[in-house]
Amino acid sequence: MPGTKKLVIVESPAKAKTIGQYLGDDYEVQASVGHIRDLVEPKNLPPELKKGSLGKFSVDVENGFAPYYVVSDGKKQTVAALKRALKNADELYLATDEDREGEAIAWHLLEVLKPKVPVKRMVFHEITKEAIERAKENTRDLDTALVDAQETRRILDRLYGFEVSPVLWRKIGPGLSAGRVQSAATRLVVDRERERLAFVSAGYWGITARLRPAEGAEQFGARLARLDGRKVASGGDFDSLGQLKKTDVVALDEQAAQTLADALRRPDIAVRVAKVESKPYTRRPAAPFTTSTLQQEASRKLRFTSRQTMSVAQSLYENGFITYMRTDSVSLSQQAIDAARKQAKSLYGAETVPDKPRLYTGKSKNAQEAHEAIRPAGDTFRTPQQLQGTLRGNDWKLYDLIWKRTVASQMADTKGTTATLTIEADVAVQDGAKTAELTASGTVITFPGFRLAYEEGSDDEKPDTDDETRLPALSEGQALAVHEVEARGSATTPPARYTEASLIKALEELGVGRPSTYSAIISTIVDRGYVSPRGSALVPSWIAFSVVRLLEEHFGDLVEYDFTAEMEEDLDRISRGEQGRVDWLQGFYFGNDDHRGLRTVIDNLGDIDAREINSVRITDDITVRIGKYGPYLETPGETPDTPRRVNIPQELAPDELTAEKARELIDAPVVGDRVLGTNPATGKEIVAKDGRFGPYVTELEPEPEAVPEVLDEATGEVAAPKKRAAKKPAVVKPRTASLFKSMDPATVDLETALKLLDLPRAVGADPESGEEILAQNGRYGAYLKKGTDTRSLENEDQIFDITLDGALALFAQPKYGARRASSALKEFETPDPESGKPIKVKDGRFGPYVTDGTTNATIPKAESVEEVDFDRAVQLLADKRAKGPVVRKAPAKKKPAAKRAPAKKK
Repeated sequence: MPGTKKLVIVESPAKAKTIGQYLGDDYEVQASVGHIRDLVEPKNLPPELKKGSLGKFSVDVENGFAPYYVVSDGKKQTVAALKRALKNADELYLATDEDREGEAIAWHLLEVLKPKVPVKRMVFHEITKEAIERAKENTRDLDTALVDAQETRRILDRLYGFEVSPVLWRKIGPGLSAGRVQSAATRLVVDRERERLAFVSAGYWGITARLRPAEGAEQFGARLARLDGRKVASGGDFDSLGQLKKTDVVALDEQAAQTLADALRRPDIAVRVAKVESKPYTRRPAAPFTTSTLQQEASRKLRFTSRQTMSVAQSLYENGFITYMRTDSVSLSQQAIDAARKQAKSLYGAETVPDKPRLYTGKSKNAQEAHEAIRPAGDTFRTPQQLQGTLRGNDWKLYDLIWKRTVASQMADTKGTTATLTIEADVAVQDGAKTAELTASGTVITFPGFRLAYEEGSDDEKPDTDDETRLPALSEGQALAVHEVEARGSATTPPARYTEASLIKALEELGVGRPSTYSAIISTIVDRGYVSPRGSALVPSWIAFSVVRLLEEHFGDLVEYDFTAEMEEDLDRISRGEQGRVDWLQGFYFGNDDHRGLRTVIDNLGDIDAREINSVRITDDITVRIGKYGPYLETPGETPDTPRRVNIPQELAPDELTAEKARELIDAPVVGDRVLGTNPATGKEIVAKDGRFGPYVTELEPEPEAVPEVLDEATGEVAAPKKRAAKKPAVVKPRTASLFKSMDPATVDLETALKLLDLPRAVGADPESGEEILAQNGRYGAYLKKGTDTRSLENEDQIFDITLDGALALFAQPKYGARRASSALKEFETPDPESGKPIKVKDGRFGPYVTDGTTNATIPKAESVEEVDFDRAVQLLADKRAKGPVVRKAPAKKKPAAKRAPAKKK
């Protein structure tokens, strides 16, 4: 029999805790912790289904693309708990997020729980008491069109990945993957690097001057713009090949620029104001944040990664501080507009608020437009100052950014005037008199408006041209005096590499993917090794070049930006009920009049030359090869069959491998093995080598003795001795030791090499326990070991230098010195909301990870330990539990060898 409580199911424990505070005792709020089921891995299908049409993808491509879902192993306990709670409920409220993913989670809950009580879909875009009360009174039915769109996206990604990724494994390398958005994002980064590789820099010179009125002292800057009416070339006048785009532009070289500068410095030169132009300056505030613009601005202003931004925003939303953070909408509700205008008026003055509210509209037509833009939650905004005692660190910083952007969006325009001066000077040079025109401009802000609250950032590295610059009041014909002149050489630069912010902006402008997935996409291409961060820039690897080239040549449609964007629009049409899921998948996989179909492409791939795909030609005789162990240069050797190969330094970016740099690497002297001497204790030769994993020393083992030949005295012939049935001698592995980071294989001596080979070094015995203390090097640096106890050393040199007293002093301290007595890199005071256990960040064999003592979750490569706060740690653990435990198959038992019958005696 149903009970008297109403069961509310949300996605996360944090969200459940916050909503539970508003609903009261008549409601029980439980969390599904994300999806409770997903497509099963094909290898885990029931045996009777593996050979059928489901077997390849766990999707029945021959029967309406029906998916085969299973409850995740890690969610069986969650499902059981939800079923128990449902037995005591008289109503079920599905309160998952109001987007495709949230709608699909709600549908899966219905499919698995099979409730026999009334079901209501409850949606809200902020977690405040008022919003929850409104949502409770305005429930709706499940939106099956949204579910269809999410299911189509999931099946599409499965088909794409399972068909294309194996081609990458066979032709490039294991562990690679392809995806409709990640492949397009990788191509963008590679295309930009190709532009940088092909870029030819052009040199040009320019002139700047400091001028002042002849009768005044106020100086201002100007630059040479025209010479005899012809424009003086600047960086924007050259193309990517270093050529001028137009013929009527004059490019100054060093000699011409210095000659003109000298002429401008002459005391008798006449300089006058030729023209004064003034026009009004107006700038509108930026629209409130969408998911994409929030990620971009947090990257620029706060140096957050996209994943970090979404993690912090998720926490702020679930705890009731901001509205839903996955949205393409720039519109605000009337309550939000009123709240923003009221705060702007009270904080910055009534004159900073326009008479009419500002209304913003976006271009997106998908279902996420149902939400507002990202803004502070509530009908009255809490200011950042009011939350300083509640929010900490990154949470406060992001809230502050969102609050400022929202309030500024309802404020008045910034106003001012922009003045432009044209200045003429008659200069005498060797080839005759010339008229030099210099220009100066400045903007004076007369009314700051929204800039009192917020100023939008930019990806452009150039100075902001809107900064206030004052010019003296001048009139046409007024004489000027030259204070100083400088001729300066410059060179054009290649287009800047993508940052996370600019890549997100490019993806959004192209319509590729959805902003809510961008953080995951960037993390994926970093984790796969396709790109790596260098500062804020994203640098592609050589393997990314191979992947993109293979996809371009054999799966052209799949990495075309327009085609990928059209797929997103198709998913939007499905979400609006304008297109059928099955028909669309049929066309994508099997083809239609507009598209060949993925299956057709796979079946007609033909031969793919793996060697060619993994090659990039630098010059006619130098080629980059992407091999199993990394990229290397190949050039003809002494014979056609023995090409010369040179490893490419790991830190060298693709665009830095110019023809000149490649020739330098090829022509560099070969670093061969260096014999250091003989070990007096063993008589073996010690050699310094430079290997794949860095320089090292090794003790060479002597060559095995040759078997003596036997002379047959009767025939005079030399014969090999008869072979004895003896065991093959075990191969002796030579002793090796890596050099310290401070050591050079070209200068290391025999004494140092012997000390390295004898590691670990015995420091002495602990007088209390009698245990031997050893000093040695390890994966995470130099350390001391006493039994199972260890202590880190400050540097590698201490391995040889530390004394017994010094070692005992270290062991007398807590582990990791006085910093903390625990082996954790970071600990959180609040326990995990699901397990109730303390959460720690530790360093393990495969890198840092989050643990509550039961569940371990690896921290992605794209994130640093410092970025992982409590909410991100909880999310990582919840994601890991959702995946379920890793099931390892027991090794197959070997059958005992069949006994052979003994040979019969004759």
